[in-house]
Amino acid sequence: MPASEEHQLTVSRTARYYQAGVLSGATRQVWFVCHGYGQLAAYFIRHFHSLPQHDPTTVIIAPEGLSRFYLNGTGGRIGATWMTREDRLAEIEDYGAYLNQLAGAILTRCPADVQVTVLGFSQGAATVSRWLARARFRPARLILWAGAFPADMEFTVATRLLEQLPVVLVCGDQDQFISPEELTRQQQFLQSLGVEPVIIRFPGRHEMNLGVLQQLHQAGSGVG
Repeated sequence: MPASEEHQLTVSRTARYYQAGVLSGATRQVWFVCHGYGQLAAYFIRHFHSLPQHDPTTVIIAPEGLSRFYLNGTGGRIGATWMTREDRLAEIEDYGAYLNQLAGAILTRCPADVQVTVLGFSQGAATVSRWLARARFRPARLILWAGAFPADMEFTVATRLLEQLPVVLVCGDQDQFISPEELTRQQQFLQSLGVEPVIIRFPGRHEMNLGVLQQLHQAGSGVG
């Protein structure tokens, strides 16, 4: 008999998210944007501030990963992560339930015909993909920015999620983590699932780009 056994207990906890823009009956676009590894939502959402400033019918929702940690040693700057390889399935379930609860709370305050964009940056790309596979709503489009759709998702689940769902891949042409070959492989992988993604490149590294965001926002009103 083993000396110890693993057990799990489901608990409630406090999650944090940030909002830019005002939800109202006039809201036409809602963006759920998920940060990358080691980032905090308070800083990540700043990339999107100009969208509701120029268009008050747009609202940005930036949830934060449930696990925070010191980026260097035991002090200084703090970041968050959506998951690690340790107990990964439980962490996926936890953030999926969290994001579902958040989306439900936000979308009940919006008009029924609101256009929902889901964007994931870096680690957030796999996060939003796994979330949408179990989400209670269907977005108008999925934007994977400097990140990838998870290759380990069950084929039938992935194809059902992606059926008639516009997918946009965005990546800097000098991204230090994603080579052109890797971007091509991601495109081919999505094609194997029946999706022809739109690919947007911009001059830059593993980062957000305001010009591309504005371009995507302008296209948002015509999605769906």
